Amino acid sequence: MDSKLLDILACPICKSSLVYDKAAQELICKADRLAFPVRDDIPVMLEDEARVLTSEEIEQLK
Repeated sequence: MDSKLLDILACPICKSSLVYDKAAQELICKADRLAFPVRDDIPVMLEDEARVLTSEEIEQLK
């Protein structure tokens, strides 16, 4: 994913910054504990498409 795009993207729910997980192809919002998918290098920033992170995934982000 383009680093310039990542710099301007924010969580659509709380507007906080996102972390890119290249292996999982997801943009992660730590505040809301959500992961938004990235499909074909296009972030899908819809609340309905996001998945809730597990407690283990949250711990790994710290």
